[in-house]
Order: sequence, then structure tokens, then C-alpha cells
Amino acid sequence: MLRLLKRQKIGIESKVFTYSDVSAHKTSDDCWVIINGKVYNVTSYLDEHPGGDEVMLGQAGRDASQEFEDVGHGSAARLMLDEFYVGEADSTTKVEVVDSPPVVVAKDSGVKPEESTKFIHFLLSLGILGLAFGVLLFNFSR
Repeated sequence: MLRLLKRQKIGIESKVFTYSDVSAHKTSDDCWVIINGKVYNVTSYLDEHPGGDEVMLGQAGRDASQEFEDVGHGSAARLMLDEFYVGEADSTTKVEVVDSPPVVVAKDSGVKPEESTKFIHFLLSLGILGLAFGVLLFNFSR
């Protein structure tokens, strides 16, 4: 739920979001973060993030200021934030959020996760059998 508060910022009105508002946006299809009191919709940047989308999804829907600063993002990253800006975070609503894993919406690759796991197990089994057969042949040829 978006609070209808408006805050003046350099002559431009910006929306103010509660921490609860932001916490609702923590999927790969809808990813928001708070950095230094500002709210950013970084959904479109997930695939381009140099650290991978998992890094950003791990911070989705919460205040990622400390993590952003700890990584040591440079001025280019800070300037890039402007294009993802959606509003201000209402600091009066900040609460301790219990971490829950991000919800990743799988892109339809046509392969189900269970199928790829089965395939990997199949390849691993073939490799072990091949190794055993090779060792058997080596020992038998002596």
C-alpha cells in the first residue's frame, strides 16, 4: 500500500514508501531495494548486474544500504541508481525485517528443474561407470 505522502525534493514531488511497501517487491519480476533512504526499482537491471542477479535478489524488498556501501560501489554505480529511482523511504516505518529467501520466478527455459537434476545424476553415474570400467581394464591388462 503506497502512502499518499508527498515530499518536496529540489522542486520535484517524490513518492514516499513505507518499508512494508518496499518489502512486497522481492521477486525476480518485481525487485525493489532501499539504498541510503531512497527506493529503487532494479528489476530491469537484475540480468545486467555484474555480481549476478542473486546478489540483488538477496537484498530485494529491504534496506541494502550497508551492503551497497560494503561492496564499495563507485561513482558510476551511484549515478546509475538515478534511472531506477521511484521514491523516498519513510524512515519512521523502518522495522527489523526477518530475512526470508527471495522468490525467484523461473524464466521458462522448457526444462524443469527436476529434469536437469536427473540429467546431471545420469551423467555423473555414467562417468563413475566409465571410470570403474577403465580401472578394471587397466588392472586386467597387466
